[in-house]
Amino acid sequence: MKIIADENIPFVKDCFASIGDVQTLSGRKITPETITDADILLVRSITPVNEKLLANSKVKFIATATIGFEHVDVDYLNKRGIGFASAPGSNANSVADYIVAALLSVAQKHKITIEGKSIGVGGVGNVGSKVAKKCAALGMIVKLNDPPLFRQTSDSKYRPLNELFDCDFITLHTPLTREGQDKTYHLADDKFFASLKPGCVFINTCRGAVHDTAALKNAIRSKKLSAVILDVWENEPNIDCELLRFVDISTPHIAGYSLDGKIAGMIMIYNAACEHFGLKPKYKIEDFLPPPTVPQITINKTSPDHQKFLHEIVRQVYAINRDDFNTREIAMVEQEKRGKFFDDLRKNYPVRREFQNTKIIMTSENSLKAKLRGIGFQIK
Repeated sequence: MKIIADENIPFVKDCFASIGDVQTLSGRKITPETITDADILLVRSITPVNEKLLANSKVKFIATATIGFEHVDVDYLNKRGIGFASAPGSNANSVADYIVAALLSVAQKHKITIEGKSIGVGGVGNVGSKVAKKCAALGMIVKLNDPPLFRQTSDSKYRPLNELFDCDFITLHTPLTREGQDKTYHLADDKFFASLKPGCVFINTCRGAVHDTAALKNAIRSKKLSAVILDVWENEPNIDCELLRFVDISTPHIAGYSLDGKIAGMIMIYNAACEHFGLKPKYKIEDFLPPPTVPQITINKTSPDHQKFLHEIVRQVYAINRDDFNTREIAMVEQEKRGKFFDDLRKNYPVRREFQNTKIIMTSENSLKAKLRGIGFQIK
């Protein structure tokens, strides 16, 4: 079988070579011409998969190594009898780690005490639920909003969106939907930002078009928001450089880019492809995960300022400010080169491992230990 794959899926050649001949290329260069004689197509979120791409192909199975699949016309695939798989939950822990790192960084910058502050989580699927747990471990008061889950479960823990507006922080983890009762396109519009508590910290790590760029810039200019953390942008890779200068933490759509999450997603679509074609999988996730970059941190003495101490520990595993620094360089390159610069930041993203790979060795028993365990570290 011939397999065309996005080159940004780690180890895709090594893994999928067990079931076919793999050719990799940039996700933006996957065109009708490049997949004409392919049997399997493996993409990430930047490749639109629809009739325009597939009309003259013989592709039998398509998978996206991402949790979201709004870039895939699933109805068209069903009509054509093309198999499909995604990777739900694969990078959820990566995004949750990112949120923890971002919260601690912004809190340090603005001298905010996180414990006791409220955070509204919009969208409580695989990602949002993990974010909620880690925020609770930090001592935050967590409010949840997820209309589809509320209709499915009638669980009163899922609150109306307007009940999140008085939170100190709000973080979005919804899919991007452009129609229907749960439409999220420009969910964060002028009305949304006007309704927020003055001084709220706004975070978006789901999809850029879930916020309205003009409305967000207005909210920043008017001092409605005290801080903004953005990993996703409208019109990626050609992002708004004025907004880039405004935000406190800017990253190039890499919240879910831990190596753990990438490989988990790759293995999920590999297993799905094997199942579709009736093949026995040869590889497991353990075959590709290297040893952790920071296997152990020993703590002999803790600081009374637990939040600052947590920030210092987290930075040893994931220094989010480096990603922010690199992203800001987009504004320094020529305008016609900015899109490529954004894509290259993602393509050449350095290895980042999740907190769960690092053991913390502590001698004392205190609330810091519980917080470290709660945000994902192993405690010994």
